[in-house]
Amino acid sequence: MDTVKQKPLHYEEAIHNKICIQHYHHILTPISLQHLAREWLKEDVPSFDYAGFVVGEKQETAVLLMKEAGVLAGRPFVDAIFKELDCVIVWHAQEGDYIEPVKQIATVKGKVRHLLLGERVALNCITRASGIATIARRLAQKAKTCGWKGEVAGTRKTTPGFRLVEKYALVVVGVSTHRHDLSSMVMLKDNHIWTAGSITQAVRDAKVVGGFSLKIEVECRSLEEAMEAAEAGADIVMLDNFSSESAEKASKALKLAFPKLLIEISGGITEENLTEFCLPEVDVISLGKLTQGYTTIDMSFKINKAGKDLSNPTVHSV
Repeated sequence: MDTVKQKPLHYEEAIHNKICIQHYHHILTPISLQHLAREWLKEDVPSFDYAGFVVGEKQETAVLLMKEAGVLAGRPFVDAIFKELDCVIVWHAQEGDYIEPVKQIATVKGKVRHLLLGERVALNCITRASGIATIARRLAQKAKTCGWKGEVAGTRKTTPGFRLVEKYALVVVGVSTHRHDLSSMVMLKDNHIWTAGSITQAVRDAKVVGGFSLKIEVECRSLEEAMEAAEAGADIVMLDNFSSESAEKASKALKLAFPKLLIEISGGITEENLTEFCLPEVDVISLGKLTQGYTTIDMSFKINKAGKDLSNPTVHSV
């Protein structure tokens, strides 16, 4: 089974794409990683490990195989899971590598019962993180190819309890995470505005509690609303569910009146129509698809035994 070699990343390219060359895990805290790993392991084995009784605690070696082409992401979470189980993992591929199948991307050693306790939990994390990173990189490259200078971003539409993994996967490929949670930035949507009475009042009230350190974004459904938001002091306006033609007209008018205003477009944007929204005056394009409804990358975790086919091929005859 082949291992993968990391392709060199030119420093200038990394900076241009806002990609950290290495050590992505430095944005993750050890406490958060430990907490997540323990919660996931407890969820999978809330009482007895019956199958663990069958295999016992002899030392074994397992391999992690990537069986589908894609971007590798999620290593820190897998590390945290096996650290809790006193297993040692050695990676043969770097975070952010694009890998062609079938490749051995890691080797894990430890008590066989512990290896199998971590198997499904680790696969659940890394297959999902890699799936997100793969589509996110593809969309970012598509936007870059057409000459657009803005940022492709995720949204807050994430899996409950799994947001850290999903947002981290975006970071790995240089895609903006957008706000991480309700405490990260003030976003005033239709429900806030209807309740406050107006966009101007909503922005004014948000500034009272947000102060200088929090940006304020307003979701708008017309150029008139966007103009009101900008005049009220919003830092960002989101043009929500605009057609590409309407977005072009609105973004030009807004930048002409407010050159420093950030303009985001969201809603109804797909991989197929993304480039239609890559307009010169648009700063951010956000897609919920990046962190919901994404496709996972096929991987497997196998105990390395002589004479056994670790690739788990399809059965064609019985």
